[in-house]
Amino acid sequence: MKYLSILGSTGSIGTQTLEIVRKFPDEFKIVGLTANKNSGLLLKQIKEFKPKAAAVMDKSKADELLNFSSCQIYSGIEGINKIAAMNEADTVVNALVGSVGIEPTYNAIRNKKNIALANKETLVAAGRVIMEEAKKNNVALMPIDSEHSAIFQCLNGENVKDVNKITITCSGGPFKNYTKEQLENATVQDALKHPTWSMGNKITIDSATLMNKGFEVIEAHWLYGTDYEKIKVVIHPQSIIHSLVEFADKSVIAQLGLPDMKIPIQYALTYPKRFQNLSSSLDLAKIKILEFKDPDFEKFPCLRYAYEAGAVGGTLPAVMNATNEIAVYAFLDNKIRFLDISRLIRKMMDSHSLIKNPALKDILEIDKKIREETRNIIEKNVVLNH
Repeated sequence: MKYLSILGSTGSIGTQTLEIVRKFPDEFKIVGLTANKNSGLLLKQIKEFKPKAAAVMDKSKADELLNFSSCQIYSGIEGINKIAAMNEADTVVNALVGSVGIEPTYNAIRNKKNIALANKETLVAAGRVIMEEAKKNNVALMPIDSEHSAIFQCLNGENVKDVNKITITCSGGPFKNYTKEQLENATVQDALKHPTWSMGNKITIDSATLMNKGFEVIEAHWLYGTDYEKIKVVIHPQSIIHSLVEFADKSVIAQLGLPDMKIPIQYALTYPKRFQNLSSSLDLAKIKILEFKDPDFEKFPCLRYAYEAGAVGGTLPAVMNATNEIAVYAFLDNKIRFLDISRLIRKMMDSHSLIKNPALKDILEIDKKIREETRNIIEKNVVLNH
């Protein structure tokens, strides 16, 4: 049996993870849960799965939970870190959204927990630090992303040195056929209409800008030790092929499946075993067409910025990530326009003084500083260059 703590148990990945736990009660035991604000759903989860402890970011909501729950309740980032480091857990599922997920991942690894990672920002902002710590503590880091799960499966039993190229597929998001002029006037409602995946609001906007794919490029670099020039992105609107790996002999291995996050979540939790999954089976005879095309870096500059930030390294990816996070939420709140997201990222990357080999403390300090600066720019309604 695996003993799990789930960070972000009330979000999209967290609730789907609990569906899998519910299906295999003899394989998994929940010992810790955390939520951001949704204390109502967290309480229901506590009553069903009976963890030893839980945490919620808001202290007032934690105080409310204490009145209704018999388990230990913590609050704030300190509480999230306590759940991440619990002695009773052997595996931590990090389904947190945003850079709040970085520190708990680090603490979990230092406490020798295996990690099932859905939080992209951990490796985007702090990839070198996290991977060094994982190696030092001999812990497994299993990706939950469908694309990175696909790459992992394609590489299983292979020598990474034989890899010629990794190709990460991308649906193209809701705006793949928009012109630059149409993107200027894209609304929040338009951006949230993802064509193939059902996800939380933040990651759905990241998919619309293709920043999500840029994050995955940086993650692939750290997870598989692959140079950026060997990591490609291809638009594949049907989201059937989740990624491909080409080897030295020009053989290409791909992983296919219907777009259903429970498949990579379950694989991350059960590896090296494969359990029955109640998801629908892929019937290739019913797939009329599989399309592929190169991404448009001019129309979707966030993808280009991610390649740039990854190649420069140091604190630049953390700057890109922090700016993006604040900008995305500002767009969701109708404070800025869609293309202002990429303009803000460019502005903050251009003005940053790079630290080449930052410690985690440096990364977290820069994350906080850049967030504040980005908020100030937005609040002052600074006109951004087109």
